[in-house]
Order: sequence, then C-alpha cells, then structure tokens
Amino acid sequence: MTAQPKSQEQDETPTALLVLEDGTVFAGFGVGASGETVGEVCFNTAMTGYQEVLTDPSYTDQLLCFTFPHLGITGTNTDDNEDETQDRNGPTSGARGVIMRAATGVAANWRAQDDFADWLAKRDIIGIYDIDTRALTVHIRKCGMPHGIIAHHPDGQFDIPALQAKTRDWAGLENADLADRVSTNTPYEAEEATWDLHSGYQSASKTGAHVVVVDYGSKSNILRRLAALDLKVSVVPCTIDAAAILAMEPDGVLLSNGPGDPAATARHASPLIRTLIEADMPIFGICLGHQLLALALGAKTKKMEQGHHGANHPVKDLHTGKVEIVSMNHGFTVDETTLPDHVSATHISLFDGSNCGLRLTGKSVFSVQYHPEASPGPQDSFYLFEAFAGQLRHNISA
Repeated sequence: MTAQPKSQEQDETPTALLVLEDGTVFAGFGVGASGETVGEVCFNTAMTGYQEVLTDPSYTDQLLCFTFPHLGITGTNTDDNEDETQDRNGPTSGARGVIMRAATGVAANWRAQDDFADWLAKRDIIGIYDIDTRALTVHIRKCGMPHGIIAHHPDGQFDIPALQAKTRDWAGLENADLADRVSTNTPYEAEEATWDLHSGYQSASKTGAHVVVVDYGSKSNILRRLAALDLKVSVVPCTIDAAAILAMEPDGVLLSNGPGDPAATARHASPLIRTLIEADMPIFGICLGHQLLALALGAKTKKMEQGHHGANHPVKDLHTGKVEIVSMNHGFTVDETTLPDHVSATHISLFDGSNCGLRLTGKSVFSVQYHPEASPGPQDSFYLFEAFAGQLRHNISA
C-alpha cells in the first residue's frame, strides 16, 4: 500500500483520502460534502469550465481529477450547470467527486453567485485537494481508470482496508445502463437559446423545424444550440418508444450524450433507433448517441484504458481534412473495424486514431463522438448543428 505525501503547506491531519482499488492511497483535505463516494477515477485536461464539466451527466458515477491545478477562481452561477433536467429517477447527475491539486480559493468574477466549495456542498459532491494530481494522472495513464473512493471525514479517522474493499465491491461502469437514471421522466420543450453578455440566455423562437431530443443524459447547451437555429426542441425520456416519437411528427431526432456502458443502454435504445431509421427519420447523434447509433447499425463498442476527457482534443474531418479542437468525455469508443459496409467513418481522433464520427450511406443519419456544443474551438464544430438544421429545412421545402 503506497501513501502519497501531503503538501509542505499543510501540517494538519488529513481530512480526506482517495483510495484506489489497487491499494494506492492519496491523503489530502476535504472540501464540499462530507462522507464517502465510490466511482471510476478519470482525469480531465480542461483549463476552464469546471462547473460545466462537473454537471455533465456523462460523468455520472465517476470521480474526476482535474489536471489543471487551480479551480474555483471564477466561482459558480446558476447559468452554467449542464444538467438542468430535474425530473429524473436518480440523484443529482454529474461527477460523484472531484480531485484537485490546490484549495478552491475565493471567487473573483462578476458572474459568480456562489463560491466553488459551497456549491460542491450544495450539490452533495465530495472533494479532495492538496494531493499530487500529476502522480494520479500518470497512474491512470499507465494502469487505466481504476475504481476509487473519496472519503471526507472531518475528524481525520479512516479505515483504509474497509475503504479499499468498497472499491472492489463496486460493480463499475461496464454493463451499467445509467441513462434512465439521468434522463428526464417528463417530456418538455427547450425554452432557452444562446447566452448574451448583457441579457443572459435568449428565448427560443421555436419557429423552425421540429427536433425531438432523446435524453440519455443531455447537456443543456446541446438544446440551446439547436434552439439558436430557430428549431423547436422537444426533449423526451430515453425509455420512450419509437411510435410515440413518430406520433409527435418531428422533422428530425437527436440522440444525446449520456453516461454508462453504451452496450447496456443499447438493449432498449437499438430497437428505437432502427425503427426511426426505417421511417427515414433524419438523425444526429452526439457522444453516447454516437455509440448507440453505431450499435444499432451493427457495430460494436469497447472500453477504453483511460478514455478521452478534456477540451483540447484534435479531431480530423476525413471528408474536408479540417482539424477541429473539440471537447470530449467518454470512456467507451466505437470499434471502427466493426462498422458495416454501409456505414462510413467521418472523423478520427488525432491523439489515438479512434473513431469520432460516422454516417449511414444514403440516409440523413450521422453522429460524432465529441461535443460540438461545448465551443473549445470556439466554434469549430457548430457546422454540425447547422448541417443538421439545413437538412431538416431542405426536407420540409422539398
């Protein structure tokens, strides 16, 4: 069992531990909620957007280590959460815990409404800081994403063997269908479009084509990006059947991002997607939606060693040769070697060559592995939404 030394800046007894399933222990100090939380440990390389990242439903059941050392500087606000859906089956979606190098600090931004530490506590997120996040990142790069547990006990009393046992008992993300837990239970319409510096989020006009978003854990900015193109956006539970969607007479369907193992979610998603394709429905898939589309078309997915988590990932469009800087968050990937002949790869990661997009031959059906709404480029990938909306407008006018 290996213990990582704490910072020379601290001489108090540690109030939090990160314990990995292999027995590695990182000692630090707790922030946010107290207690214990188990999940898959991954790292994210983004330098900004910690609030958006932690509230992304795709991070459900994960403990997130930020490689950037300073968090909390801009505080938090009610506008930047990505999981606005509240009518869901499970608890608050997003990351279970956060792992940081430095203390959260005091918010210093005109948009801040709450300090980061207080916000973590209100969302019941357990945090640990003052650990060597570089060493943890190297561990993940060498050994893959482990099961881990963050324990925040203000009294500094820990039973390390018991904590390690909890990580080993945790079932993990493989074979886990988490979409139903974070999906909306009640259909609703998106009311917000893009954000304005002076007046906040604009109201959705709903004057254009009608898009149904199947909510597997959708980020709010996906809905806003669609609404910004004047589309009427209806969000439905991931357990809905295809007949109910077709009865809504949409002009297109978007398959959203979400958490868990796509192969597990595909057990109920694939029949829905195949029926929509047979009905000649235009489809756009994002992240988990991309993986579910691939599975419905006959391909396979697989678990990644360390996943892709960050806002600085280069992806190449194989048709145009253009390289986009994109945001990614996924621990599973489409096995490109299993794509059927009638499905073509459209994008690849320039980090590892993994599949990042596909298109169904002869149909208005396509998807990408990354998050085109997240704007790290900052607008490198908006063309995907514009292409989708353009196809819907063309179909209506034809």
